Amino acid sequence: MPLECCMILMDCSEYMRNGDYVPNRLDAQKDATNWLVDVQINSHAESTVGISAGSNLLMSPTRDVAKILSSIHTSTFAPVTGDIPSAVQVASLALKHRQNKNGSQRIILFVGSPLDHLDDKLLQKAGKQLKKNNIAIDVVVLGQADTNTPKCQILVDAANGRLEDTGERTCHVVTVPTGTLPSDILASSPIVTGGGGGAFAAAAGSGGGQGSNFDDFGGMDPNMDPELAMALRVSMEEERARQERVSAAAAANAGDSAGADEANNETANDPPPMDAEEALLQQALAMSMNENEPTNIMEDAKPAAAAEDQMDVDDDAEMQIALQMSAQQQDEAGASGTAAATGSNEFQDPAFVQELLGSMPGVDPNDPQIQEALRKAAAEKRKGDEDQANQKDQE
Repeated sequence: MPLECCMILMDCSEYMRNGDYVPNRLDAQKDATNWLVDVQINSHAESTVGISAGSNLLMSPTRDVAKILSSIHTSTFAPVTGDIPSAVQVASLALKHRQNKNGSQRIILFVGSPLDHLDDKLLQKAGKQLKKNNIAIDVVVLGQADTNTPKCQILVDAANGRLEDTGERTCHVVTVPTGTLPSDILASSPIVTGGGGGAFAAAAGSGGGQGSNFDDFGGMDPNMDPELAMALRVSMEEERARQERVSAAAAANAGDSAGADEANNETANDPPPMDAEEALLQQALAMSMNENEPTNIMEDAKPAAAAEDQMDVDDDAEMQIALQMSAQQQDEAGASGTAAATGSNEFQDPAFVQELLGSMPGVDPNDPQIQEALRKAAAEKRKGDEDQANQKDQE
């Protein structure tokens, strides 16, 4: 697609209030301008568009669609009739000072005001100046077709050149019938479809009328609602970016899954770990193959046997000590029993008890109660002796 810098000249005179186009000439012109801007911007990565309202420059050639659309929609009616020679001169200067000097230059002029007051020589002079500067011009006539079309044809003929490869003219006049949308007429006109249409022809393609790529706007015609069309286009671009991110993430996940499968295969090929019995078997085989192991076992057994003998000696000594302690405890118990028995016999002797009581201070052995207790004790002793003697006799 060829690179092209385009200036669109809008007619904002009071005549554009007429309602012979829906909804009026000015709004129909804005709709057509929006469509042309879209086609031009999408035709080439470096193509630019500028906007001018008569001889008033609204926007220098740029690719900023937001600024272009803002300048189009903020344009309003002007109290004076547009001067075509002056407007063409301003547009020529804007194209001369464009940033990218490469590519072709083009002016699209909308005319809705009567041009019967303009001198034909001025129109011819303006056209020749455009041809000298290698600038093509297309004129779109909105209303007053009987008087404006011949005037515009003079300008176009003076500026017209021919394509070297096809011999077709590079400048055209398109008259839009009343009651129709200018964008519909432009879509099938030589301005867009051919005849030296430059970037417009390349972007729109041949035939079919609606040459713009509506796929970028969700299949809708951007001319019907430019703002909605731009919003749809931004939304579709965001959706494409999201789908690309999802695809990239899916590819990354697929790569990670492949790596995990490979790792699992490597793990499956590794020998299985030995269980406890097999490990013990391996250890027993290694011990049986060691020739020096018996000697080592005997050498290790000697200190163990010595330790066991020492433990036996210690146990015997502890046993002897325990027996001696047990015998001593038995002797002490026997002695204590004998002493107890001796003491018991002595307390049963009345003479011993009386002597013991007499030796105690504050005790009167002749006390009747003590004497009675002693008599009872002696009687019990005699009775016990008799019982013991009788038992021995019976035996």
